[in-house]
Amino acid sequence: MTTDEAADAVRRSPLVIIPVGAQEQHGGGMAMATDTVRAVGVADRVAERLAGRAVIAPVVPYGISPHHMAFAGTVSLSPATFMQVLRDVIASLQDHGWRQFLVVTGHGGNNAALSVLAQEYVRQDLTFAWTPITSVVSDLIVDVSEVHGHSGEAETAQMLYLAPDLVQADRLEPGATTLDELTTPARLSRQARGPRLSVGFDVYHKRGVLGDPRRATAEHGRLLVETAADRIAAFADDLLSA
Repeated sequence: MTTDEAADAVRRSPLVIIPVGAQEQHGGGMAMATDTVRAVGVADRVAERLAGRAVIAPVVPYGISPHHMAFAGTVSLSPATFMQVLRDVIASLQDHGWRQFLVVTGHGGNNAALSVLAQEYVRQDLTFAWTPITSVVSDLIVDVSEVHGHSGEAETAQMLYLAPDLVQADRLEPGATTLDELTTPARLSRQARGPRLSVGFDVYHKRGVLGDPRRATAEHGRLLVETAADRIAAFADDLLSA
């Protein structure tokens, strides 16, 4: 956009979608930009479904990834830096007249910080919402390993659909696939209830992979990505109608 086009967009496109991702390892077979690519891909599709009522801000390509720092190439922001970047982006756009913001994160490590930001904005003169991607369509993730997640079946499927050129199929390899394979700290960190523990992904598996990415298909990825876009767009449509 030019600055003139941005000024017009404030009036006709009241929602700003901000994709955020990460730069972190995704095993030996997927690009470290995986979470960023997924965030942008879903954000694009949500905006298309909103038919001109939303603009997409430039992506924030780094996230909170200390749990992947044992793997070469990973870049991590501190939670404080990540939140301040988003605060500054939102404050800048708010200064130009936008009041509604939706962050689409492709990286689960950003979730806690986004929840904190959401609390900060509750009493301010703007609307702040955020959404993950894969958990929005968790009901569609079936026939996967007992342990799955990072670089596993669902995430790899999304990349095979969105950016197959960034997946090296011959280098995909299974990671931890059963609870019995996990160390005690790794197993405790996956508890859905009770005390919480965070561990590095090298504690889970030497390659940082959860699940078997070799089982992923582009068709399953299409279902996950397009359904996530449908559901997030429906939420945004309600938000814009409020």
